[in-house]
Amino acid sequence: MSYGPLPKRVDPRKLAEREAKIEGVADVSAMPRLVSLLANDSGEVQVELSFAVDEQRLRTVSGSASGSVMLTCQRCLEPVSVDVEAEVNLAMVLNEEQAKNLPRYYDPLIVEAEDVELLSLIEDELILSLPLVAYHDDCSVQTSFGDADEAARTQKDKPNPFSVLAELKKADKS
Repeated sequence: MSYGPLPKRVDPRKLAEREAKIEGVADVSAMPRLVSLLANDSGEVQVELSFAVDEQRLRTVSGSASGSVMLTCQRCLEPVSVDVEAEVNLAMVLNEEQAKNLPRYYDPLIVEAEDVELLSLIEDELILSLPLVAYHDDCSVQTSFGDADEAARTQKDKPNPFSVLAELKKADKS
């Protein structure tokens, strides 16, 4: 399947009436709110969206967005590639009151103007799909600072604080 660039603005109501499908590629660098959460702005996201009118006569947008982004590893603080996938299942409404009355399986897409910025919609869904913590699977973090052998020797040289109790216990048995 080949993807082209996504259109910037669309009229989702007209697309729903025509039951249109949009497939394309979005650059991560074009999503400033998402980039602010990432280690860098490299990467692309493949987007597949279907617009329709459901059996309740609600105009809907469903589909997915997937790709790979660079987050900061929380173990070593180096960039780590993370696959993200966002599922989109929205119903178009005009205001918050209509949004409250939507069936639970839809998230609201408040459409106040004729056009909606498609990239912003995808960006919101991707932000929600980011993992809370990212890390390398094979990350080797230094857990001991300084000379590890010296720390082990110091531990052996220290007297056991409970050795006095052991002596008392031996004295008690005799």
